Amino acid sequence: MPTAISVEIRPASAADHDAWMPLWQAYQRFYMTNIPAETTERTWQRFLDAGEPMHAALAWHEGEAIGLVHWIYHRSCWTTGDSCYLQDLFVGKAVRESGVGRRLIEHVYAEAQRAGCARVYWLTHETNTTAMRLYERIAERSGFVQYRQDDLQRFARSEREQP
Repeated sequence: MPTAISVEIRPASAADHDAWMPLWQAYQRFYMTNIPAETTERTWQRFLDAGEPMHAALAWHEGEAIGLVHWIYHRSCWTTGDSCYLQDLFVGKAVRESGVGRRLIEHVYAEAQRAGCARVYWLTHETNTTAMRLYERIAERSGFVQYRQDDLQRFARSEREQP
């Protein structure tokens, strides 16, 4: 296991795009997905727009971006304070298990607390056992199972076709 390293966590800025992109692409490869370029560009622009509830930060070590975290604030029917969805967390392979992931999550905890959020939550794939070892130490497993429908047009067609 790598030893702990010195890390600076700071909000992503317009100047960080070229440092962010390789991490974003590696994250997509890790999850075996390919997000369209236009979605990636819109996402990046949202991070830079102060009016958007989407945020990004990068972990830096010796001038190199080695990790990223993205989070989104949203309302909740269960609390009076907003919720914070930690959507994406990625640490470069060479520095995994060195404390960088934990530092990125703690950064989001601090930002969410400053924003008055009632909770921070996230999802991970059931095969991501390395990350889950960390998550079990710093958060509680909710017990909820995620369901989703990504093809809303297909869903709408199938609903119309049912008797």
